Amino acid sequence: MIWFYLISHTMPKVPITIDNYLETHYIRRSNWLRAAVLGANDGIISISSLAIGVTTASDSRDPILLATVAGLVAGALSMAAGEYVSVSSQTDIEQADIEREKEELREMPEEEMQILAQIYERRGLKPQTAMQVARELTDADALGAHMRDELGINEVSQAKPVQAALASGSAFTAGGVLPLLVTLFAPVSGMEYFLYGFTMLSLILLGAVSARTGGSPVGKAVIRIVIWGTLAMVLSAGVGYLFGVSV
Repeated sequence: MIWFYLISHTMPKVPITIDNYLETHYIRRSNWLRAAVLGANDGIISISSLAIGVTTASDSRDPILLATVAGLVAGALSMAAGEYVSVSSQTDIEQADIEREKEELREMPEEEMQILAQIYERRGLKPQTAMQVARELTDADALGAHMRDELGINEVSQAKPVQAALASGSAFTAGGVLPLLVTLFAPVSGMEYFLYGFTMLSLILLGAVSARTGGSPVGKAVIRIVIWGTLAMVLSAGVGYLFGVSV
């Protein structure tokens, strides 16, 4: 999992400086980390499951390799395209809301400031304090205040389609290469067991590294990823045995 370690430690981190105190929150990694973990997990599990399914119905290496390579290429492109399209849709929604907010700020600035004040009141500020905060934030950056506090859009949560696509596609490729190596070097006889063992090891490492990178409990992440990975591969092997024709 060297590739995942490098991604997690080379992506830019945005620090918060308060009186010379440097703080970096894990939430700032959520956008790219989610896409990377999803891509790597999908690459490991889907390519292993595909290879296991073909292995249980084949007695030669060539069809296994062909299916694995085809699945790896198609899967990486599909993951990247899917992430880009889905996150772009989120970006379009965010942009539409931002444009509407700009129009409302031009047409009814006082009403919009009242909305901000009400938001701050609901968060616990006294009415006078809430209005003062709303007024000062409006004077400083009205659109930014409404994006952050009314729409819930900020630099951490804002959608980044290209970043998500690159993280997901490259992570899928890196994850899918692992079972491909097994199909290249493991003996055909009993290859499904080699695939399962190697995949479980890869998933455990992925779960541990992703948990450490995101600051969450390692045990919970490992158990979750191993259970679902095992289920996917068992079902794939079952399909191979069920339609066990020689290919």
